[in-house]
Amino acid sequence: MIIIIIAGSIVLGGCYRPGPGAKIWQVSGVDGSDYYISTASTATLGVVEDSLPTPTPNEPIVMPTPREETLNYTVQNGDTLRKIAGKYQVTVDQITAANGIVNADQIEVGQVLLIPLPSFDAVASNEKIIPDSELVNSPSNAGFDVAAFIQARNGFLVSYSEEVDGVVTSGIEIVERVALEYSVNPRLLLTVLEYQSGWMTKSNPDQETRLYPMGFYDIWLEGLYLQLASAADLLNSGYYLWKANEISIWTLTDETVIEADPTINPGTAGVLNLMRCLTNKYGWDRAITEGGIKSQYESFFGNAFLYAYEPMIPEDLTQPAFQLPFETGDVWSFTGGPHGGWGSGSAWAALDFAPPGEALGCFPSDTWVVAVTSGVIVYSNDGMVIQDLDGDGVWQTGWSILYMHIDSTNRIEVGTMIEAGDRIGHPSCEGGYSTGTHLHIARRYNGEWIAADSDTPFVMDGWVPLGYGIEYNGYLTKGDLILEAWDGRSPLNAIKR
Repeated sequence: MIIIIIAGSIVLGGCYRPGPGAKIWQVSGVDGSDYYISTASTATLGVVEDSLPTPTPNEPIVMPTPREETLNYTVQNGDTLRKIAGKYQVTVDQITAANGIVNADQIEVGQVLLIPLPSFDAVASNEKIIPDSELVNSPSNAGFDVAAFIQARNGFLVSYSEEVDGVVTSGIEIVERVALEYSVNPRLLLTVLEYQSGWMTKSNPDQETRLYPMGFYDIWLEGLYLQLASAADLLNSGYYLWKANEISIWTLTDETVIEADPTINPGTAGVLNLMRCLTNKYGWDRAITEGGIKSQYESFFGNAFLYAYEPMIPEDLTQPAFQLPFETGDVWSFTGGPHGGWGSGSAWAALDFAPPGEALGCFPSDTWVVAVTSGVIVYSNDGMVIQDLDGDGVWQTGWSILYMHIDSTNRIEVGTMIEAGDRIGHPSCEGGYSTGTHLHIARRYNGEWIAADSDTPFVMDGWVPLGYGIEYNGYLTKGDLILEAWDGRSPLNAIKR
């Protein structure tokens, strides 16, 4: 039931990312002069330069305490030196030097490594690049017309298409899809795409840029979809890890170590987290200063802080009453504790459940997934159903529920008003890459992923999720009852309502 995803040196994680191997298709260009686009530039908004908002520093976060002594680490199954280095805020080179490792690709399970003390080459700027609502697919961009904006620039992106999940998909559709799936603001995706490759304005990029428009040079990540998905996952990872106070350094591609400034905001941290994987020290300095990402954004959309929607998450946020997504009497299995809502970086907003039956792997199921509460269906495609709870038909505002891996047969239609317990569809493997029929369910508020075991826990019928720092592992508790997540069927993870 749990999904295994390997994408070269960059692991997107999550439980439904399509497999590698996107192929490029080229079609004729479109004349963007016939399209009208309204942007929130300073001119169209009618504001004068002196009145533009100036972002102020956030209250300093409590950053991870730097270690004051070396430690020993025993290599676990699935470890890489890069993963270990990231965990302990050091570089791969520092680990290899401390342990006399000649080939960084050759470490063994059970091997004991000396982890040196962290050291820094520079301190990052405290300048904010974007507000939080411009990283998250938030209420600030709910009315943004992605297609019109791209067509008006008439660059390579207008005429681009590739296969995604076996279907030829246009560049415009890919941007919209990644923004929806990862819940990352499409304005930011277009900004970083243009900054990295010029796909918005250039009509004929070179072959390497066509294959790797974001600059992730990995044969498993060819094509716009996988490149943008990689970028979106890193943007999310920086955003949510910063909110969890789990970042203190940025390690660049040349192993330069940059100490993070504690007064930046999560949105800026997300951008920095992406750029650390794409730049050396020279490129980093260029990206985060004048002429970099912030300037590229402003050339497209104006001052980013004019779009700021605050607060994204109210201090007194409470979840509505939810039931389990099962019909009464059906016995499901709790197979996945808190893990990424979409990709490994998008908080740990999701839980997984497998339907009744003895079959393993991807099998047809007659069991129904049902709504956890009332609302309206605003999206139903690609194995994904999104339910808007506040009734305005816009999932970026207020609470929304993602039901994933819903079979196309008997799947609920967009526009349907539903109550708690109404049928959504059947669980399946549909929607990306999955190793077994199951339901993946997650919450967003104002477009932001809400961790299942956060201070506002994902409670359904009184069952409270509890994680312990390992993705997919965890428990559901209800009074004295405890269920442990397990990739299989057992009385220990059986659950019904």
